[in-house]
Amino acid sequence: MPPEKTFPDLRAMRRRLLQWYRQNRRDLPWRRTRDSYRIWISEVMLQQTRVAAVIPYYRRFVARFPTVLSLARAREPVLLRHWAGLGYYSRARNIHRAAKQIVALHNSCFPVGAEAALALPGVGRYTAAAVLSIADNLPLAALDGNVARVLARLQALHGDLRLPARWRELEASAQALLDRRAPGEWNQAMMELGAMVCTPLAPRCGECPLSADCRAFALDITDSVPEKRSKRAAVSVRIAAAVLLDSAGRTLLLRNVDGNARELFSNLWQFPAIKVRRNAREELRRHLEVLLRLSQPTLLPLTPVRHSVTYRDITLLPFLLRVERLPNRIAAKRSVQTGRAMLLRPLLAGVEDAPVSSATRKIAHAAAHGLSRV
Repeated sequence: MPPEKTFPDLRAMRRRLLQWYRQNRRDLPWRRTRDSYRIWISEVMLQQTRVAAVIPYYRRFVARFPTVLSLARAREPVLLRHWAGLGYYSRARNIHRAAKQIVALHNSCFPVGAEAALALPGVGRYTAAAVLSIADNLPLAALDGNVARVLARLQALHGDLRLPARWRELEASAQALLDRRAPGEWNQAMMELGAMVCTPLAPRCGECPLSADCRAFALDITDSVPEKRSKRAAVSVRIAAAVLLDSAGRTLLLRNVDGNARELFSNLWQFPAIKVRRNAREELRRHLEVLLRLSQPTLLPLTPVRHSVTYRDITLLPFLLRVERLPNRIAAKRSVQTGRAMLLRPLLAGVEDAPVSSATRKIAHAAAHGLSRV
């Protein structure tokens, strides 16, 4: 149904939402700028990551890489070190590739046009619309999960919103409702409404500026619309990792090591590790014998650590391995870049400064705690 028939007074509806947003919006650092580069970085960081978690990363990141040119010129390890802890590291690699493309093809400016923006690595329809509407006032509706939920409740839409046909309907609805006089502000208002008021559970309909226009509210079905998506069943995984410590107090990190645990460390620097089935110590010992050509390594178990990644429920099983010298030969394919020796300081500061995943950091802290008790 056309939005003009679903919502007879669109002008008043838009006015109420924008007025609510101006009075209630959160003061977020990326809302203080119209710089497309900084808005783009914030939108990428906010994908699958909570706002509160993003804020300190965003501030540090734009301080270190204030322009797209500085980002394009950065070495990948430096970039990943500043991203470490945010997770989903393909996002960082994509913005690095995109920054180089922006410098090479667009005179170091985020392209002002949907087609050119969509050609950038990692930029999809939502990101392009969000950046171009907020920074350049282009009339493009940005549809994310928060906005989709608002639209579903406004129209009392049932079913899985992520089905391709239904998502296309929602994109059309979002574009039809868009306030073309203030597209960036409108998009942010819709996102803010979904994040703060029209929440997945217990929506605060009494505070909603659009409750008078909401069919789900009128039908008293806001708790069942949209329908909850069935979650993928959790998979339990056990990862055994070796923290080597030589006589000089150094440890060993590896990168791009072939193995069944590689993807769980986001292809970043990691301790030698393996996914285990039964006997963690024995399976890790055999792995080290093959990978590092160690003979009968003596592994001291440390305190296990819990870790979660999407549908995986991971138990990290760290082991301390004292050696006279760190191994200088790695028996693996060419995809292994190199071993890397790092000075082991209190709380493994050397590891903290490296581009590593949060799982590697947890292993490092378990080792530091274990050493403090020896």
